[in-house]
Amino acid sequence: MRSVGVEEELLLVDPETGESRAVSSAVLAVPSEDGEGEDVFEKELHGEQLEFATRPQFEMSDLGAEIRRWRAEAGRRAEEVGAAAVALATSPLTVSPSLNSGERHRWIEKQFGMPVQEQLTCGCHVHVSVESDEEGVQVLDRIRPWLPVLTAMSSNSPFWQGSDTGYSSYRNRVWGRWPSAGPVELFGSAKGYHQQVDELLETGVLKDKGMVYFDARLSHNYPTVEIRVADVCLDASTTVLLATLARGLVETAARAYREGEPPASHGVGALRLASWRAARSGLTDRLVHPETLRPEPAADVLEALFAHVGPALEDHGDAKEARRGLTELLATGTGAEVQRALLNRTGSLRRTVAECVRRSAP
Repeated sequence: MRSVGVEEELLLVDPETGESRAVSSAVLAVPSEDGEGEDVFEKELHGEQLEFATRPQFEMSDLGAEIRRWRAEAGRRAEEVGAAAVALATSPLTVSPSLNSGERHRWIEKQFGMPVQEQLTCGCHVHVSVESDEEGVQVLDRIRPWLPVLTAMSSNSPFWQGSDTGYSSYRNRVWGRWPSAGPVELFGSAKGYHQQVDELLETGVLKDKGMVYFDARLSHNYPTVEIRVADVCLDASTTVLLATLARGLVETAARAYREGEPPASHGVGALRLASWRAARSGLTDRLVHPETLRPEPAADVLEALFAHVGPALEDHGDAKEARRGLTELLATGTGAEVQRALLNRTGSLRRTVAECVRRSAP
């Protein structure tokens, strides 16, 4: 069975006003209560963000427990400095992000200018173990069409600078401003993958491999495929569902590779449109079907994803919980739908943020 790990980025806010607060350094300075977790949390690009990473897990129940544990710990530490941690992919309120100190961050700011100042977004990255770079690249080639579905499921960023954007995942659109972000063409082999990464670095546009922001890539730190298309999810159970389906996609792709099935030859242009469609409407409208590239109701596309990874889910013992999670997600809505409903009910973005603080905590 393949291991799965998750990285989540959380937004740090004022618990009273809901406004973002650049206190990540102070939060990191708060000691843990039990001596654990000192190496779990990290700074991100801006001081209004806090990131944590789980350990590799084999059982989804264990992964869920760890996600909830570190969300709770992030909330406790934030509370110690008069803040709150919330799983929102963008700030609903007006914000002027504060870049964290450090040579790398300053280089990025000088290189890319205004997009860096505006890039206060919180994502969720899922790492799934692979046997080798070759297997990993064959997986990357085969999961490309399905990644927009994960974007739609996780969509949790409808608001930007105090306004409704009309998008479900506006984070996806902001993140796309990085020159290396988004879907990519088929690599064909590990050699082809590494050659393309080297070519990107040789341009001098990117500082290092960490700035190769493909929708999915080989991790340069772990023996994993890293899937990077998701918003941080409002509810931890959605993160677990996302990780479950991501592992199913990786295992299904690896099996197809071993059986000699070629990857779909969809062009990057069509994949970009599928990504836009997912970011625009989440699960509230049609999505581009990963196999036919035709518009289909979101529920039907989710069903196609479940059928695609079904054998892998069964073998992992995940099918029942994945089915329950998908049914619940369609019934309750994505984080973007919940945020809009909260705004309609309360009439206040500040109250919306306060309720999201409660919902994203265990």
